[in-house]
Amino acid sequence: MSDMVYLIDSNSLITPSRTYYQFKFAPVFWERLEQEIIRGKIAILDLVKKEIGLGNDDLSKWLNGIEIGYYIDRRNEEIMLVYQEVLEHVRTNRCYKEAALKEWSNYNIADPWLIASAKVFGLTIVTFESNNTSLNIENPSRRAQIPDVAKFFNVNVCNLFKMMDDLKFIL
Repeated sequence: MSDMVYLIDSNSLITPSRTYYQFKFAPVFWERLEQEIIRGKIAILDLVKKEIGLGNDDLSKWLNGIEIGYYIDRRNEEIMLVYQEVLEHVRTNRCYKEAALKEWSNYNIADPWLIASAKVFGLTIVTFESNNTSLNIENPSRRAQIPDVAKFFNVNVCNLFKMMDDLKFIL
């Protein structure tokens, strides 16, 4: 069993709930995920819970009904300091256009908070975002991707399936 604790991005809950692990087809997946959330192996950031909770669907009902074992409030002072460093990195990195900073500067966008939280607590971010392989100063990107920025801060990132493998999910 992995010693790692995972911090899950909204897309790693929304995508499976709408596609291959819908609640009516894969209840065992959601039961297993719930077990890991309750025992604190999968952490939930307040903004992720808020985003999921805005929906009026099975996913929001499911998450709102769980006792979260490792809940992260982004207003933690250490997180806020690293959050500022994350935004400063996007601002000063010539591989990004101003639009990337503008998007991530929105207080309700979880991505920079996920990176800051993972950095502070030594967590691995679970996301379906992937590296921007064409990221360069000749053609700056309008969007920052979690894996690219997380790498700068030495934060580990994996996808849902890697986390499932590490936690020995059996469906």
